[in-house]
Amino acid sequence: MARYIDAVCRLCRRQGEKLFLKGTRCTTEKCAVTKRAYPPGQHGQGGKRRSKLSNYGLQLKEKQKVKRIYGVLEKQFRRYFQIASKSKGVTGKILLQLLERRLDNVVFRMGLGLSRAQARQIVRHNLISVNARRVNIPSYFIAQGDIIQVKAKEKAQKKLKENLELAKDRTIPTWLEFNSADLSAKVLRLPDRDDIQQTIQEQLIVELYSK
Repeated sequence: MARYIDAVCRLCRRQGEKLFLKGTRCTTEKCAVTKRAYPPGQHGQGGKRRSKLSNYGLQLKEKQKVKRIYGVLEKQFRRYFQIASKSKGVTGKILLQLLERRLDNVVFRMGLGLSRAQARQIVRHNLISVNARRVNIPSYFIAQGDIIQVKAKEKAQKKLKENLELAKDRTIPTWLEFNSADLSAKVLRLPDRDDIQQTIQEQLIVELYSK
């Protein structure tokens, strides 16, 4: 499966804001956006002043931002949009709900992964079960009532507990009931738009794909 393998800090700098792609590093002075608050490449620092983005440019930038936050490539992202557009309700909100329902995102929200990329790796390594059944597909959609639990050997569990300690300041969303004792969580309800704290203008994405 194709994936982005370049330095992820470049994505934040290109976006012009923190996307929190490197876990705890993003909250320290080592963050690339803090140290170099300009786009990467030869036209970044000291380059020509960039012209104001058109409506299309703003829409494209917002789409790229959401793709980068959740670590999803174009083909899969477009498929999510098609599912959302055919569902009852507000397309933009449903799109974000689908992204939040991904298993790798849930593992990240539980604090077991310091970033979504690390959470994806945890899932791929077959360390997570859903309703007592091991699932190693990061894009697996969780549902209301599902029980997500760590199924790993002692060494792996120790590492996940270390991640949990490092992410202790991160707020567990209210749609998850997390049990730190056995590293499990129950999905109390499906995520809502208000549960996503990061600033996202999903309507721009809907406008882009609706052309």
